[in-house]
Amino acid sequence: MSRLVAGALSILALLLATGWAGNGRATTGHQAAAKVPTGGQDWTRFGWDARRSSFFPYATGITAANVAGLQRQQVQLPGAADSSPIYLRGVTIDGSSHDTFFLTTTYGITVAVDAANGAILWRWTPPGYDSWAGSYRITTATPVADPSRAWIYAASPDGRIQKLSVADGHAAWRVSITKLPEREKIAAALNFDRGHVIAATGGYVGDQPPYQGHVAIVDAKTGRLLRVWNSLCSNRHGLIEPASCPSSDSAIWGRAGAVVIPGSGNLLVATGNAPWNGRTDWGDAVLLLPPSAARLIGNYTPANTEELNASDQDLGSTSPVLLTKSLVVQGGKDGKIRLLSLERLTGRAAHRGGELQVVPTPSGGSLFTAPAVWRTRTRTWLFAADNGGTAAWVLRNGRLRQVWRNGNDGTSPVVAGGLLWVYGPGGGLRVYVPGSGRLVTTLDAGGGHWNSPIVVDGRAALPEGDANEHATTGVLDIWR
Repeated sequence: MSRLVAGALSILALLLATGWAGNGRATTGHQAAAKVPTGGQDWTRFGWDARRSSFFPYATGITAANVAGLQRQQVQLPGAADSSPIYLRGVTIDGSSHDTFFLTTTYGITVAVDAANGAILWRWTPPGYDSWAGSYRITTATPVADPSRAWIYAASPDGRIQKLSVADGHAAWRVSITKLPEREKIAAALNFDRGHVIAATGGYVGDQPPYQGHVAIVDAKTGRLLRVWNSLCSNRHGLIEPASCPSSDSAIWGRAGAVVIPGSGNLLVATGNAPWNGRTDWGDAVLLLPPSAARLIGNYTPANTEELNASDQDLGSTSPVLLTKSLVVQGGKDGKIRLLSLERLTGRAAHRGGELQVVPTPSGGSLFTAPAVWRTRTRTWLFAADNGGTAAWVLRNGRLRQVWRNGNDGTSPVVAGGLLWVYGPGGGLRVYVPGSGRLVTTLDAGGGHWNSPIVVDGRAALPEGDANEHATTGVLDIWR
């Protein structure tokens, strides 16, 4: 039986499926051995891979010919998930094999959802949840899966990262990556590389000081915080009391967080508004760190960095995009997309200006989303969406050439199974032919904010809802 047929039949099972199967505040349970899938693929993190390409290079079972016939199920969640889900195929939960979506709500509840019928298999609630639920204290971080497929790592509004069992949701460890979670927010998606969980901090709406954007490296096995690199007072190592640094802000809050460069494992991050002095303060900058995040090994800021800071035009409203092994793309609140040379960024000396090219965002407005990079045999494509448009560029002779654009809003796009998927936060999941921009269909979906889809194994999944509405209920859409 094909997965699409099985998915259609599973709709009938909804009449029998319970809405809240699971073990509540998961703290104990049997840990199943890791299971390697015999077919299909996992989707283990935001952006599909550690470099955050948002390009899923495998067949999904969904094509331009059948996508309009997908059927939607709306799964009720214990909170809005203003992010994206991840997916593990055929993992053992409660003694049975399940294709499973995992996602974290804005107040830190992490859930495992059966991809076949929408049942909640388990939910984990962070200690202290009742003290911040419904408040401004949120997280919009997408979790990340361990390569063993036995664990996932998730964030919560108390400033902690936790290692959760795939089998039953119990927490193996929890570690704090901030000394002031009331001001320092975990907004960006988590990443994983070389046995390390990689996280970053920013600030809350309104940029209430004091806080500093920083990169945190956590040992995945033990939960020990190995290293912290501070983008303000960068001469100070380890977690700092935010008020002890004379500079504030420099949030690392772009959706993709830390981008891992293949091969070297070096990290790329971008910061928001804050002072920049090219020595210890690195506001509105693209920053290159080694895998350990022990020091700064490259940097870039626009020539008008003071103007960006004064006018609230965060360069780091989006994360860096690794276009090729030598080219980086960086958007911003100022409506510009900058093409940068990775080689020119390298070195401890301050690098100001020197862009290879500057093009406007799809609508000329602020870019808050993570662009996608699609690599074919002959071309490299860049897709981006903002509140006023969606656009595609192709890289030719080291320059971006726009191929198409439209006026449809969008969050972070993904290319999967040869189709371009873009969620409009006003409602609707649009599916395009990536090379031409032709709209294939629009799947019904409610409104949201930064939510973005994943598409795998004959299913598409997308959370609805806006973290800034402070809801303690939400919806996960699953199309089969």
